Amino acid sequence: MINNIGIMLNNFYEQNILTYLNLWKEYPIKLISLILDVAIVIFLAYQLLRIVKDSRAWQLVKGIALLVAATAISKILNLNILNYLLSRIMNWGVILIIIIFQPEIRRALEQLGGTNRFSRFFGFDKDIITKTKEDIYKIVIAVYELAKSNTGALIVIERDIQIKDIIATGIPMDSEVSPQLLVNIFVPNTPLHDGAVVVSNNKIAAAACMLPLASDKDIAKELGTRHRAGIGISKESDSIAIIVSEETGKVSVAKDGTLIADVREDVLKKILISNIVTKRLDKAKDNNEKRSIKNLFKHKESTEVNNK
Repeated sequence: MINNIGIMLNNFYEQNILTYLNLWKEYPIKLISLILDVAIVIFLAYQLLRIVKDSRAWQLVKGIALLVAATAISKILNLNILNYLLSRIMNWGVILIIIIFQPEIRRALEQLGGTNRFSRFFGFDKDIITKTKEDIYKIVIAVYELAKSNTGALIVIERDIQIKDIIATGIPMDSEVSPQLLVNIFVPNTPLHDGAVVVSNNKIAAAACMLPLASDKDIAKELGTRHRAGIGISKESDSIAIIVSEETGKVSVAKDGTLIADVREDVLKKILISNIVTKRLDKAKDNNEKRSIKNLFKHKESTEVNNK
């Protein structure tokens, strides 16, 4: 048995390691290719393990690793029948992995395609715009669900000016925008209902945030604390605040220090899309134009230098 193991190791050395060493001597460029190949495989394996580690698939990964080890050991120990059975199972392993890990594979591909870094690198700004529109629709759904039951609410949507100091006063959440979650936050007598929810970078950043109150004398006296807070944050930043009145169930919007009262659902959608999505698109276009102009000047300068 020991002789068999020695023969197998010697054959592996001659057929693989020695062949590679001779190949590198003749073609050194192959070494770079091999290093790149190994690095990519290690990176993909790490990403796969990171994705499945916190899921139920982790137990299956350990089971597959055990199966591979058992197949290798059965071959070394000449357990022919067991090795035959395990080898047949391994032949169907790829199909089984695809079936078993289908949810994890799908999630990994969605994460890869939905990453903002990739989207920005390749210029797919439409992905971010689409996500922002979806979040706006979800916020509007939540707002009018709260309005139906006269549940007071205050939602602040951050735009270009960051309001990290406001977010720091609340309870961190870092959650996806969801109508159910927003409605649940403002249920009366719950720990997070009192204060404002801040939506930042397509996430619910924090709840129960404290906002500055508007103290202008020309603000109507009948306006409650939520309305004054909404106007206050819209004055101190370019954020948009949505207020649901606890007394009347009416929806108001505070923007640039101005309060738009009793807003219908379709009007609220238009206000948010025109002031958030459209401005983001315009900003992206301006940035692209600035880059083009900058590149044009660089090209012109380099041409002039070369002509001289």
